[in-house]
Amino acid sequence: KDIQYIYSTFYNKLEIARFDSNLGKYVGYTEYGVKQANYWNNIPSEISRRKAQREAYCLTTVGIDYQAA
Repeated sequence: KDIQYIYSTFYNKLEIARFDSNLGKYVGYTEYGVKQANYWNNIPSEISRRKAQREAYCLTTVGIDYQAA
């Protein structure tokens, strides 16, 4: 539960939108990013894919990271 997966999208070095696994949805940070976030949030497969990436990437590598430390 302490692991957070964040997927950010950038344009011109400016973060426009981000998926936050704690929120379970995209959040927009610019006018365009808000529109994109709303679009992506209305696609169930996109939200499921990001949630699955948290499970596949974060939860499988956390054990490796703790062993290395």
